[in-house]
Amino acid sequence: MSELKTVGLFAITALAEIIGCYLPYLWLREGKSVWLLIPSVISLSAFVWLLTLHPTAVGRVYAAYGGVYVTIAILCLWAVDGIRPTAWDLLGTSVALLGMAIIMFAPRNT
Repeated sequence: MSELKTVGLFAITALAEIIGCYLPYLWLREGKSVWLLIPSVISLSAFVWLLTLHPTAVGRVYAAYGGVYVTIAILCLWAVDGIRPTAWDLLGTSVALLGMAIIMFAPRNT
């Protein structure tokens, strides 16, 4: 799987997870409709399915996915909450993405 495809798939996966968790938050903490649980379940199901599309060991996929998740979560902080990421947020995101790249794209004998 190409690097761009891998990162793109991780990004879509992270969006599915964040949406799936954010909708129940809106219901529980913000008093929104209980009907938000239906798209939440669909989104979390998509999240699980998307993680299975990577052709490498599951532990490696979960570990590397975390780096992209951190990045998408920081972008959501800005887009949804209106809080602009700090330099420290951006540094942390960069470190997380570097970790993801090392885990996913390092040369392997197997």
